[in-house]
Amino acid sequence: MTKKETQEVWTLLEQVSDPEIPVLTVIDMGVIRDVRAQEGQIEVVITPTYSGCPAMDMIEVEIRSVLQENGYDNVAVKMVLSPAWTTDWMSESGKKKLKEYGIAPPEGTTIDKSVLFGEAKKIECPRCHSRNTEMLSQFGSTACKALYQCSDCKEPFDYFKCH
Repeated sequence: MTKKETQEVWTLLEQVSDPEIPVLTVIDMGVIRDVRAQEGQIEVVITPTYSGCPAMDMIEVEIRSVLQENGYDNVAVKMVLSPAWTTDWMSESGKKKLKEYGIAPPEGTTIDKSVLFGEAKKIECPRCHSRNTEMLSQFGSTACKALYQCSDCKEPFDYFKCH
């Protein structure tokens, strides 16, 4: 596969949305690890946001579909679990899209030691931008999000947890 073809495949993958957060693409999420040609086949390597993520089957179907619609008939999608996906792989553009969508993006890196010291993490409210927030539950609308509430605007919101 030429460099131009590789770039075309990466560009086409920007059309594949995350089924759980449709404003994000698989590129924004950082789940696409590699694109390569092997024996006349395009292989797209993906890593799930967490093992058992229900969205990965749909993502695989969408990857195959968008590539086949654009002339890449022999497509393989390979899932790898190591290294484990981390929110550090999310694009800055993706984090901005999350915030605009009403989900607080992951803050900092995957290393969060506040729990060791009994400190509650103060996440910025994506609506009013206050840090006067509190976690209501470790789990929000999906397992990869926590449920928070802003004490200023009183709105609940999901926080995309670092991992």
